[in-house]
Amino acid sequence: MSSPSRSGRCALQEAGQDEARRLTAVKMVDDASASSMGTPTTIMVIPKANDNAKQEDDDSSDEFGNAKKPVHRDRFRSRRRASIAPLPALRLNSKEMLASDFDTHSLASNQASITSVNSLASLLREKMQAFPQLIRKKKRETKDYKIKIFVIIMFFIIIFLIGYAYIAYHHQVLTRSYFQKIKFNSKDRIFRILSHEDKEVISGHLGVTLDSDTAPFHCLENHRRSDGSVCIEWNGIARLHLNFEDKQVFRCYTLQWQALRPGLLPTDCYELKRDNGLWFGGGITKGQEWSLSYANFDFMPYASGDHKVHQFGNAVKRYFINSIGVAMQVSERTPLQLGINRTENQFCLRAANDDFTFVNRLTPLPQLDYKICTTEDMRSLHMLMTQQSLWDGLTEQDIAELHSLLEEPVWRIPNQAQRDNLNESIICDYSENAIAMGLGHIVINEFWQENIGDFTVDRVRFPTLKDTIDVLHRRGFKVVFTIQPFISTDSPNFKDAVARKLLIYERYSERSIPALTRYKSSSSAGVLDITNNASVPWLLEKLQRLKDEYGVKSFYLDLGTGYNLPHYYQCRQPLDNPDMYARMLTSSLESAGLMAVSTASVVPKPPTFLSTPPANATWEGLRDTLAAVLNYGVIGYPFVLAGAIGGDYLLQRPLTKMVSFYSLAQPPLPDAELFIRWLQLATFLPAMQFSHLPDEYHSELVTRVAQELKEVRQTVVIALLKKYLSPSMNEGLPLVRPLWMLDPHDPACLIVSDEFSVGEELIVAPILDAGLEEREVYLPQGVWKDGIDGSLRKGSRWMHGYRVPKDKIAYFRKMPDNTRF
Repeated sequence: MSSPSRSGRCALQEAGQDEARRLTAVKMVDDASASSMGTPTTIMVIPKANDNAKQEDDDSSDEFGNAKKPVHRDRFRSRRRASIAPLPALRLNSKEMLASDFDTHSLASNQASITSVNSLASLLREKMQAFPQLIRKKKRETKDYKIKIFVIIMFFIIIFLIGYAYIAYHHQVLTRSYFQKIKFNSKDRIFRILSHEDKEVISGHLGVTLDSDTAPFHCLENHRRSDGSVCIEWNGIARLHLNFEDKQVFRCYTLQWQALRPGLLPTDCYELKRDNGLWFGGGITKGQEWSLSYANFDFMPYASGDHKVHQFGNAVKRYFINSIGVAMQVSERTPLQLGINRTENQFCLRAANDDFTFVNRLTPLPQLDYKICTTEDMRSLHMLMTQQSLWDGLTEQDIAELHSLLEEPVWRIPNQAQRDNLNESIICDYSENAIAMGLGHIVINEFWQENIGDFTVDRVRFPTLKDTIDVLHRRGFKVVFTIQPFISTDSPNFKDAVARKLLIYERYSERSIPALTRYKSSSSAGVLDITNNASVPWLLEKLQRLKDEYGVKSFYLDLGTGYNLPHYYQCRQPLDNPDMYARMLTSSLESAGLMAVSTASVVPKPPTFLSTPPANATWEGLRDTLAAVLNYGVIGYPFVLAGAIGGDYLLQRPLTKMVSFYSLAQPPLPDAELFIRWLQLATFLPAMQFSHLPDEYHSELVTRVAQELKEVRQTVVIALLKKYLSPSMNEGLPLVRPLWMLDPHDPACLIVSDEFSVGEELIVAPILDAGLEEREVYLPQGVWKDGIDGSLRKGSRWMHGYRVPKDKIAYFRKMPDNTRF
């Protein structure tokens, strides 16, 4: 019994010593790792239930195994165990780590005894190797995070593509093709016209004011037309008719909206994006923009007016053209309102009645009726849209009168601030000074009569006017009287016209109460009713008496604008719009001989010219004059009479109240530089008009420049004007043209607004700003001869810093195509 107990005590004793040695080794590892890392790191060994069992097995096999020979041990060296606890669970910086977190060379995989001195270095090395593994693990986690984000993004992209494909498919299903080249979705009312190559040339949104949730359907049989048009109706709201006309070289599409309920205003809007081209036409606007694509204004009635006060100028025409080969014409019976919104890039047409411009409702509810034509060439399209024969009914005398207006200047007696300041001596003196510059037409303003509407000469101020006019005729001048359809209440003719019921009467009143308005020097005047069959013969009789008694050759018809009619006007027969009044009166007085008219909505019969609006005697007025001539040429007015050289009135600062610029007096003598540059521009226009004479400056420079420009006009310009007279009257092309009419496919020609051409053979680049003696010049394709130094210039390129001295104007004559450069 003693021997086993003794051996048991020995075993327990040895086990306790081994446990003490093991704890000592663990402490040494902790101290070594802490000193090597610089930061306290705690490794806790979490023992497991089988640890003691393993130790007991090891001890018994070493000392009490089958080997009977005792084993000698070095007291300074512990036996290296074959295996050690694999550290199944460690805690690093308070974070539990599993053995699987380490690779085969990690701390957990090392089976060397931690009690061995050699194992300390291995433990330290293995701990150092553990950190790169952790870093690599974090990188793997980052890669996993990026993959998840990528998958999420792809998921949303796929969802978007599926939704877009669904919408596009249903849009395609709802979009129908009409007349081969029209694509129209009747649900959202997106309207597109395609070219011959199936490229989109115009895109818009029809029926903007319709409810978006209203479903359309094909019209009932009794609402359809027999002309082949397509009829679509939005039940009880609006009806749309689409039709097509093939004119071989170009295709035209007619659109007509009919409102079916009160309050609905048919409205169509088209895109103004730059890749859809630039829009021109419509006349001049309040902002004097070169292209309608640069304008910005809300819906306004399309009617003639004073462009300084109203949205549109003194001449209008419902014609618009786009640079990519699209043109639009609106019916005269449509109560047209025009709006351009640059914010949304939209060019919009609307049909809406009001209490003045379109007060006479031609249909119970508004109708929007217009035509869109397309072709490949903007120039050809313009010729076809404006093509008209102005030769019909012209006599040899009319042609001679037209030539005289091209060859000779117009001399306008300066407007006097007071009526009494105009007399016979003023007229005689002015003609004597003007004769040095050439003969021509002398225009006498309305002050030749005592009151507007007298249609008789004021014998107090002009006792011998017949003799004076005879003298002017012998000198070679032609005398022109200014007349108006307005009759002052101070005129004896007013009472006679009221008695005959020849005047426009007040709306909502008896026919015997005339409607009054204000015009120029007359603060109260009635207006002849052109729809009364007795009015025109009454007026023609008085005009013929003037011609017979005083030898007057022709008249300048001063109509004012559409807004000069009485606000509550009512004619015997309803007018489509106020501009119809000017159209009817101009046509009725052609037999009396009209040199020019102040306003128009259709091209007057030659030799009648259209006057540009009065221009301020400033550099801005000079630029406005060129813009007016070019814009009126675009809408089909070939014969334009620009205002007086140097300006028609002078306003140095903006007015605080509305005023008619037609009623302002002649300005004082303009600045010499401004007069010279204005004279240079006017030399190349269809007609020249003087008020101030060059001799008034008493300047050798002004006199010399005037003589040189007179020579240029007689030798160069007049011949070209006569050469292109016939194409202008047959094809509707203006005599003075913007550059895009020479080459509509050249992008630079579309944006150049301060150059123009006379016919197709002369490019003019005037100076339009004070103090400048150089400018940028662009020449279209071809070879051009410089009018200043005679050198040859190659076209399709810009000339930067081109020198233009004060006494010169840049102009270039086109050379034959075979000219060697």
